[in-house]
Amino acid sequence: MATQMVYGSVDEMIDRVAAGRPVRRSALAKHVDSLSGSPFETVTIGTDRHLLKRLGHRIDWLMRALGDGADERPPWVVLMWEYGLLDGLPSELDHTIVAAAWEPETGVAALLLRDEAAAFVPAGGSPIDLARHRRFLDHMAALHTRFWDFTDDVGLSPAVARYRALSPATGERERELGGTDAVPRALAGGWAALAAAAPAAHEAALSLATDPMPLVTALAETPATLVHGDWKYGNLGSHTDGRTILVDWAWPGRAGPCVDLAWYLAVNCDRLPESKEDAITHFRAALEALGMSTMDWWDRQLELSLLGAFVQLGWSKTGDEAELGWWTRRVVAPARELLR
Repeated sequence: MATQMVYGSVDEMIDRVAAGRPVRRSALAKHVDSLSGSPFETVTIGTDRHLLKRLGHRIDWLMRALGDGADERPPWVVLMWEYGLLDGLPSELDHTIVAAAWEPETGVAALLLRDEAAAFVPAGGSPIDLARHRRFLDHMAALHTRFWDFTDDVGLSPAVARYRALSPATGERERELGGTDAVPRALAGGWAALAAAAPAAHEAALSLATDPMPLVTALAETPATLVHGDWKYGNLGSHTDGRTILVDWAWPGRAGPCVDLAWYLAVNCDRLPESKEDAITHFRAALEALGMSTMDWWDRQLELSLLGAFVQLGWSKTGDEAELGWWTRRVVAPARELLR
């Protein structure tokens, strides 16, 4: 895959993209679904509106939680841009990135993105359209098929980081740093509520969030691909030609396709237009339709991936008894098997 230019500063990046056209910049309040610590600007180049997103280990709690940008390395999404992984996405997906910059002296990167605000899933609590939901699953399957048996030569998110990122330890660390972001502040209370509502599930999830290696080792015995890691509706949109907009590559790495599916089911639970079981069936059929045989590995990877999604987000599910029950019925037995 061809490499892409990474500019040495934000100003250089904008100047090169503008190519003499007038530029207007202004600060922008974050979208309600943006839960990282990254700040945004609007950048209008001529008549074209863009978003400028700054990324850095020092300014983004999620990057700190995942280890992204540690050791003075560029963020994973910048590496994906530079080494052509984003250009290799299937035609069904649009990442919207126009250019990237990395300033090693500050440890801050920046992405210039086309502003596609009108195409994104609207914020809210109502279920999305069934056809749109299933198209997202189809395009998720297209991503996984495109990168089947992906080898991570770039150094993206390690699997262990995926399952430690939303542990109580992250909340405590961010509290000690004086952080004010909503998700880290919610972790302590969420995990405590899970302990009260579902003690066995809490014990298993906390054990694996503290030491994910039993889960990571078991998942590594099943097929893997490139995953985005955060198929929440706030990161998704639809072009009029049917292509899916997929942004915010904060969790990318080598993992099983069911890892993306399980997160999708967990993070979008309030807005799914069909049952989780039907969504699972549809996604499996989408993989099969693209030529991927699932017979030998599907059941095992699915149960482990659902467990992993509960390790990540179980703490957020105590406000809905039915939702919590769906997950606990599926994750306690596999967790006990791993932890015995």
